[in-house]
Amino acid sequence: MLEMAVLGLLKDRTMHGYELKKELTATLGQFWQVSYGSLYPTIRRLETEGAVERIFPRGDVQRRKNIYRITPLGEAKFAEALRDQTPVIDDARFGLKLAFFRYLNPDARVEVLERRRAYLTDRLLEIRAQLRTYREKIDAYTYRLMEHGYDNTTRDIEWVDRLIAEEKEAGAGPAPTTP
Repeated sequence: MLEMAVLGLLKDRTMHGYELKKELTATLGQFWQVSYGSLYPTIRRLETEGAVERIFPRGDVQRRKNIYRITPLGEAKFAEALRDQTPVIDDARFGLKLAFFRYLNPDARVEVLERRRAYLTDRLLEIRAQLRTYREKIDAYTYRLMEHGYDNTTRDIEWVDRLIAEEKEAGAGPAPTTP
């Protein structure tokens, strides 16, 4: 998941590690936190695989920062990860895909959103069943917490439905490649 995020950010522009961490925190920080201890090994792995490469600006002899850019292999790897059909179950993985939706065509975006809606609908049915089953067996606070989960999932479904409607309303056309 971190590889996809790094590649997606480098697709937008070249960056050094500190900038990558800053951008990851700014754009995806609500879904997960990344540490330098996981970021730099990921960058090194991507570099070893040929998905990213280091570049050095001319004249920067004093402080040589490792600046990274995505390679054609990295572009292909990113596109493959973005099109991955794995169910979008966890919020972090869905948030990551959504952050780079601009690189998918409208039909692919709708497909991802419909898979997310299906997952959320199943989750809503499970919570509803649990609420019925456990109503008499748990304390009021735990029950309220479960209700809160039900309400949040309902709102998430409504939000995904709005996104799907907007995508369908926008119609066909190439996905924009810049924000």
